[in-house]
Amino acid sequence: MPEPFTVLAEPARRRILDLLLERPRLVGEISRELGITQPGTSKHLRVLREAGFVHVRADAQRRWYELRPAPLADIDAWLTPYRRLWNDHLDLLERHLDTMDSEGSEESG
Repeated sequence: MPEPFTVLAEPARRRILDLLLERPRLVGEISRELGITQPGTSKHLRVLREAGFVHVRADAQRRWYELRPAPLADIDAWLTPYRRLWNDHLDLLERHLDTMDSEGSEESG
């Protein structure tokens, strides 16, 4: 199974996930939206399916592709400590800017 970050490194695959976030879609519809060939779209969908990002639902001759949130939740969980790091840094910056604002208003007052 491909590494999730390797799968998501491809911009076309991220665009496919963006489309599937809205609703399930057929290959032809995804191809038109992306402006790439149907075989190219199918190749990207196969990689996404093998990595667990999408599910295929058969409806007679049509194949509906649907987003599976579990792998994205795993990535989100992995990013959580990094998000906290950024939030801590942004909180420090906000406090620093607040201090600068209060010092500036004292000088002008």
